[in-house]
Amino acid sequence: MLETELSTSVPNSPVATPLITTEAMTLLTTLVLCFLLHSSVQADSINHDQVQPFTQPDPVTISEKAAVKFKPQLHIGEGCVSFPAVNAAGEITGGLKGTKGTDGCTEAPLGSQMYGRATWYEDKWAMMFAWYFPKGFSGGLARIRHDWASMVIWLDNPALETPKILGASLSHQLLKPRRWFGFKMTDEKEPFIKYTSIPPMGFVGTQQVLVNRISRWHYNYTYVGGSNVSTRVSHTIVDKFDWYTLRFSYQDGEYLDLVMWEQLTDEARVALNTADFGESKVPFNDRNFETTLQLAWPF
Repeated sequence: MLETELSTSVPNSPVATPLITTEAMTLLTTLVLCFLLHSSVQADSINHDQVQPFTQPDPVTISEKAAVKFKPQLHIGEGCVSFPAVNAAGEITGGLKGTKGTDGCTEAPLGSQMYGRATWYEDKWAMMFAWYFPKGFSGGLARIRHDWASMVIWLDNPALETPKILGASLSHQLLKPRRWFGFKMTDEKEPFIKYTSIPPMGFVGTQQVLVNRISRWHYNYTYVGGSNVSTRVSHTIVDKFDWYTLRFSYQDGEYLDLVMWEQLTDEARVALNTADFGESKVPFNDRNFETTLQLAWPF
C-alpha cells in the first residue's frame, strides 16, 4: 500500500526498521540543495544585451587615478564587441551560444565596460584591465559561450607625479588549443605576450611615417604624435586556428567606462567570484587575480 511505502517503519513489528537510511537522506538533501543552487544561479543570469554597465566613477584614490590615467583603448579587429558582464544587482550575463558568427554581438545596446584591478606585485605596480565578450572565437568561427581578455600595465609607482610604464602583458592563449579528431589545431603558446617597453605604435594617436627604404623588404619609419601614457590594443585573430587574442593596435580604438574592483557593488563582486563562465575565467576576481599576475609577469 502507498501508506506503507511512505512510512519510516514496518507496522506491527517489534523493532522499527528504517526504510530510508541516513545515507539516502544525505543524498536526497544534497540533490535538493544542488537543485536550489542551480535554480538560484540561473535566476541571476540575464540576457547579454540587458546587462546595465557601471558608469565610470570619479577617481578618488591613488590607485583609481592611475588606472584612469593609463587606461587603454580597445579596438575590435574581429569578433564580438565588448559587453558588460555584471550589473549593480549582481545579475550575470548569460552570454551567447558559440554559433552563428557575430550575430547578436556587433553592438552593446546599453554600452560596453572595462574592468580593472590593481595591486603591488613583487616590486612593481600592476594594473589589470579586462574585457568580456559573449562569444569566444577560434579559427574565425564562434566556438564557445563567454570569453575574457585582459592586459596588465606595469608601473614603477602610481603615487609619483609622473609614473613610468615599465612593461605590459597582453592575454594570448589562456584557453586550451582547439582539437580536431584529437589533434591540436595549433601549438601551445604562452598565456601572455610580454613587453618590457611599449612599441611606439602601441600608444593612442601615434602615426607611422615612412622615412626611406633600407632594402627590398625593410623600411625605416619614424613615429609622430600620440600619447605617452594611454595605450591601444586590438582584440583580433592572429593565428587562424587559435583563439582571438590581444595585440597592440595600429589603429585607435575606443575608451570604455572603467570600473575598478573596489568600485563594484558587493553583489557584483560576489557574482564575479562565483559565476561559471565555462572555459574562460574572470581574470581579476579573488580566485584568479594573483594567478593571472603570475602568468603575466614579464620581468
